[in-house]
This record gives sequence, C-alpha cells and structure tokens, in this order.
Amino acid sequence: MTDQSVTSAASRAPASSRRWLLFAFLTVGLWGVWGAYAGISAQRGFPETLVYCVWAVTMIVPAVVVMQREKWALDRDPRSILYGLMIGLTGAGGQMILFYAVTTGPAYLIFPIISLSPLVTILLSLVLLKERTSRLGALGVVLALAALPMFDFSPQGFSFAHGSTWFPLALVIMLCWGVQAFFMKLANDRMSAESIFFYMMVSGLLLAPVALAMTDFSRPINWGWDGPGLAAAIQMLNAVGALFLVYAFRHGKAIVVAPLTNAGAPLVTAVLSLLIAGVMPGQLKMVGLALAFIAAALLATAS
Repeated sequence: MTDQSVTSAASRAPASSRRWLLFAFLTVGLWGVWGAYAGISAQRGFPETLVYCVWAVTMIVPAVVVMQREKWALDRDPRSILYGLMIGLTGAGGQMILFYAVTTGPAYLIFPIISLSPLVTILLSLVLLKERTSRLGALGVVLALAALPMFDFSPQGFSFAHGSTWFPLALVIMLCWGVQAFFMKLANDRMSAESIFFYMMVSGLLLAPVALAMTDFSRPINWGWDGPGLAAAIQMLNAVGALFLVYAFRHGKAIVVAPLTNAGAPLVTAVLSLLIAGVMPGQLKMVGLALAFIAAALLATAS
C-alpha cells in the first residue's frame, strides 16, 4: 500500500476521539440482542453449521452497502489482502473449530476460556502497539476480564470426562479471536474499515463449504420460514455488529474496545433474557453482570 493510500485511509478517521464509543455501544447493543435470540434457530431444528452459512451470506449485505458508499474503493495491495483475510479467517476459523469443540467437551468450560480472548488482544496491543489507557480504563479492563468467564461458567467442577481434546481447541479459539481483534486494529491504520469488512465477508464465505461438510443432513432439518429465514434475521444483527466493531477498533484503542464489547454484549443479553423470558441469572452470573456494568462505565470514560 502506498504512503498516499495510507494517508487517505487515515484521513477518513473522524476528528472526535470519542466516536469509538458510539460504535462500541452499537456493537454491544446488536450483539446483545443477537445473543438473546441466537439459540432459537438450533432449538427449532436448524443446525448451527447451517446457521454459520446463513451468517456468511448476511455479511454480504452490510459489506455491499459500505463498499457502495465508498464507491468500491477496495484496498487491493498485498498487505491489505493479507490483513483482511487474516482477520476474516481467524474469526470464521475460530467459529469452525468451536463447532467441533462443543461436541468433544463441556460447553460450560469451553466458553469461559474463549471469553478471555480480549486478554490476547490486550497483551499484543500493549507490547506491539504500545497502547496505554488511564488508571480508570485499566481498572475497567481488569474488571471486564474478571467478568467474562462468569457469564458462561457453571460450578460443575473441572473435568476431563469428555476427553482432553476440547481444552487445546478452546485455547486455539481464544487465540484466534484475540489475534483477530489485534489485527483488526493494526489493519485499520493501513486500510479502510470498509475494505477490512469486505475481506471478512469473503473469508466467511470461503469457509461456508466446510460448515456444509460438517452438517449432518441425515437428521431432520427445518427448512421453513423459522429455519433459514429466522436465522437470517437473527444473524443480520451479528453481521452489522461486526461491521460496527471494525469501526470501533478504527477509532479507539484495542485494549479498551475489546474488553468493552466482549463484556458489554453478554450484559445486554442477560438483561433481555430476564425481561423477555423471565430467566433469572445465577449468583455467579449476577456478580459477572455487576462487574461488567462497572467495567463498561469505566471503559466508557477511558481515553
């Protein structure tokens, strides 16, 4: 990418240093609502592997919208393509691995490990990008990291009864998603956010055949409107939220954006679950919600 194109990409960043917060909260809101309804498709007989395929297709819509707005000025230099595909493949690849991991191990232990992916992002950003935040921001990061495992953890005891394969797989997923967020921030300094999202869309579609191959078509599949149709409506929230996340990383620090979005979205999901389904979180999750709320407030004030 030429120096001129780097300057052009950088010039698209807004003057306001707080714009990242708007995009972060939009991501939190969309992903929070998505999380409250994400399990419905599988409950109604539409496999999660096919849900992935539907999600990959829904990514096309916001990608086309933002690229059309940018008059299809796609960054095509080798480094931009490499960064874009790395971001997309680590995100989508982590999801593919997750499909297999949950069949080999307990989800109540897998998801708390995965939820610590912002720790990878924070460490990489501190060491390689030299990012720093205020003391309140640092406290918010710590509280967010402490809250994340509590959203999915069930006190059933650490066990390898399902075999030990799930543990390294969970670590790989955590690494993939942590690295994805880091490169999302790194790439934003060299290419447009719209190009990043376009390559994320392409990467998701490239892995769709893998999801199809993992699908057990011998079992009954709901092909009705509440199958792929409902999945598309739900996954559109996920896709647009991912777009806003790219913008949040463009305008904000990775060490703040990553924990805020990862802790904030489950907070919204828990509140919606309580209001809609009357599901009262357990004591541990309540502690996690309280920590997430405090962390979100602190991170929102961080510079």
